[in-house]
Amino acid sequence: MPILSPTEIYGHVTFLGIVPDRTASLRSVSQPELVLDFAGARGECHSGVLRKSCSRVSSQYPVGTEIRNVRQLSLLSAEELAAIAAEMGLEQLLPEYLGASIVLRGIPNLTLLPPNSRLIADNGAAITVDMENGPCQFPAREIEADFPGKGAGFMPAARNKRGVTAWVERPGTLALGTRLRLHVPPLRAYPALADHYEKPAP
Repeated sequence: MPILSPTEIYGHVTFLGIVPDRTASLRSVSQPELVLDFAGARGECHSGVLRKSCSRVSSQYPVGTEIRNVRQLSLLSAEELAAIAAEMGLEQLLPEYLGASIVLRGIPNLTLLPPNSRLIADNGAAITVDMENGPCQFPAREIEADFPGKGAGFMPAARNKRGVTAWVERPGTLALGTRLRLHVPPLRAYPALADHYEKPAP
């Protein structure tokens, strides 16, 4: 019996990019298409079946531990980028500043997608959502370099709007305009951790 449910929510690709060398810059470089294989996007420095653990999972593993790479891709929402820009007082916020791999238009509250949701393109390429990608100082530094005085506003403005990390479940090619359909797992809160869930803002 299928466990994932197709929805009638679709996202359309408005931007594709790769970060060629993370040690040089977080900024992504716009691409006309992304070729995805099981390691991620070709040419992307975050690609790989495995990766070294970082501070984001330091409560689970010592930093530098070899683990499976479920952070191959950085997915952002065009609508959420616009909302972040407005809160920061910017006319627009380019996805390059955030190291974006894919920007989608049409998926409401993309950052809050349930972990293990799938985004499946009409050509069969499939991406699995890992989890929310929390705001950090690195995009703020990129923004500050071009807009002095604005970088500090990124982290508060991007809370719950920074997008998600994801990994490739089925290889394929994405191009600008590609349509991806949202598939979701069963949506239930875990009763034993009822007090753990973040309460919605009033």
